[in-house]
Amino acid sequence: MMARIVPKPPSPRLQAPEGAAGLSVFLLKSPYMLNRRSLLATSALSALPWATLQEACAQGRKDTVVLGMTLEPPGLDPTAGAASAIAEIVLYNIFETLTKIHPDGTVTPLLAESWEVSPDLRTYTFRLRRGVKFQNGQPFNAAAVKFSFDRAGSAQSTNKDKRTFAQLSTQVVDEHTVVLIHKEIDPDFLFVLGQATSILVEPRSADSNATQPVGTGPYQLGAWSKGASVTLTAWEGFRQAGALPIRRATFRFISEPAAQVTALLAGDVDAFPRVTPRSVAPFKAQPRFQVRVSGSRAKTILALNNARKPLNDVRVRRAIAAAIDRKAVIEGAGDGLGVPIGSHYVPGAFGYVDTTGIQPFDIEKGKRLLAEAGIKTPLELTLTLPPPPYARQGGEVVAAQLAKIGIVAKIQNVEWAQWLSGTYGAKNYDLTLISHVEPFDLGNFAKADYYWGYQSPRFNALWEKIKNTPRASDRARLLGEAQRLLAEESVHAFLYQPQWVTVARKGLQGLWNDMPIFVNDLSALSWS
Repeated sequence: MMARIVPKPPSPRLQAPEGAAGLSVFLLKSPYMLNRRSLLATSALSALPWATLQEACAQGRKDTVVLGMTLEPPGLDPTAGAASAIAEIVLYNIFETLTKIHPDGTVTPLLAESWEVSPDLRTYTFRLRRGVKFQNGQPFNAAAVKFSFDRAGSAQSTNKDKRTFAQLSTQVVDEHTVVLIHKEIDPDFLFVLGQATSILVEPRSADSNATQPVGTGPYQLGAWSKGASVTLTAWEGFRQAGALPIRRATFRFISEPAAQVTALLAGDVDAFPRVTPRSVAPFKAQPRFQVRVSGSRAKTILALNNARKPLNDVRVRRAIAAAIDRKAVIEGAGDGLGVPIGSHYVPGAFGYVDTTGIQPFDIEKGKRLLAEAGIKTPLELTLTLPPPPYARQGGEVVAAQLAKIGIVAKIQNVEWAQWLSGTYGAKNYDLTLISHVEPFDLGNFAKADYYWGYQSPRFNALWEKIKNTPRASDRARLLGEAQRLLAEESVHAFLYQPQWVTVARKGLQGLWNDMPIFVNDLSALSWS
């Protein structure tokens, strides 16, 4: 017996009255007092055709938006790279997924209309939305789903979540029905299918999506000025093109905190999601701006290259963890906006346990552990820092703290492309300060070829149990064991769960309150 899951109907919207007379009645029934001039204007409006009135209203409503971003993406294909900046531009805008994730973490249908889940939690049957086309005119159907997921899990795949898709068997039932059979139990699978790595791509255009993206979404690429901005325009072929309040959106890349402030104050940018916290103070007392502090599922860590000596010695890793005062790092990197963590898991996530006490801040313990490991100080290590201000600012704090136990952290500031290729790709680093923003990425510690070089048969066995345990209480217990193991082995110096800040003009509506994933859903935005 399969559990059938059907989405709730959308909340009712105000419908435009039928005909011009309907508009008069609608205005007269509004809660606002109408004076004689208003009534005369209403009477005059009632003589106009409804289409003309719609056009007149639309002309007076702002339909463009400029969003700020700290980093520029290396490409526009989220299946080809790990940079979260890619999804910030394309997810739900150019590319769509079977499911859609919302700010509160709930999941609803998108390109799937409904689904059924088998009792063993391994088989998912999706009914697909009909009448959907890709931006090159090709139809979206079950064959496109199979192509997308088979491609994502293939040996040639560069998808960050390749392992997940390699566990799938995708079967086409008919043009609008597809079955996904998962080798493992993954209670978060519907959430995963709403992430950027799960986008549905058109077979003929898939290989060129990095520069010429083709999706089923409401927007298409208008222009990309490298180093400056990306512009998306409303796609007239979208199934609900006429309902899009925003017709053109520009993403401007501004990495310097001072320049972010200047752009917002000058009106060059309408909103800056995930702005540098240090940039927020000038806007809190200004009524023309709104400031939102959002929760996240991100983990900011001092990542350690476990495959390199002497970091392959757990005593050295524990010494580094002992040298770090998390609260000081939060102040320096995030202006106090963050919650300390002791493992690669955050408060609020299912199965979270507080592990901050396993490796507490203790300078003398750090010195003693280095001595026990036979390390002669000063020990020189490189600290590679990508461009985001949290990394550059936090890196200075970390370097000063490590110096107190005899470790000289030689700071190397790199651009984002260098970090992706050299640190993440080639694993050429000792230490790096980075935020991992994926909600469900604990499984990265079971990847033998992941960039931090951690290999643990004990963790791998534990992770297999987690992935194949259907009972929620048992999974929670196992997740707690996994968190404690990572903390005890000091795989990294786990720092804090960041809180993201958005600054925007007062009239911009539809911005996310919380950010379980990094996305800028343009179709939800409008101007009041």
